[in-house]
Amino acid sequence: MTVDTEQTPDPVALPPFRADLYTLDPFALRGSKCSSCHHTTFPVRPFCPKCRTTTGLDEVALPTSGTVHTFTVIRQAPPGVEVPYVLARVELADGIRVMAQVRARTVEDVAIGKPVTLVPASFPTASAEPAGGYAFTLNEEESA
Repeated sequence: MTVDTEQTPDPVALPPFRADLYTLDPFALRGSKCSSCHHTTFPVRPFCPKCRTTTGLDEVALPTSGTVHTFTVIRQAPPGVEVPYVLARVELADGIRVMAQVRARTVEDVAIGKPVTLVPASFPTASAEPAGGYAFTLNEEESA
């Protein structure tokens, strides 16, 4: 999929599709870290899924870099969604895995193990007004 930045609205200025998933300044995904067992989760949770505590959970900014753990190419999508695009499970630098689009010049550029970076992104909605969100892009030196 090719991203035309001249026609793409600024994702940071758009209303988010889910405000609790990320912060804007600095742009990062929001997670929870348990002070009891040190387990980190995404998204923010009211309890630790590892030790089940409901206290001592700190909100943390997750790493903005990672690698493609696995992916699939979506070739059929709802009306208004450009295909093909890559949906990937990205392993962040701290080991957390996040599902998101990987935006690259072509879907063939994406491969397991390639390094990626978190970026703000815009997405179409049913109301035809885009919403803000997040995606990953291939690191420049790796995708050239």
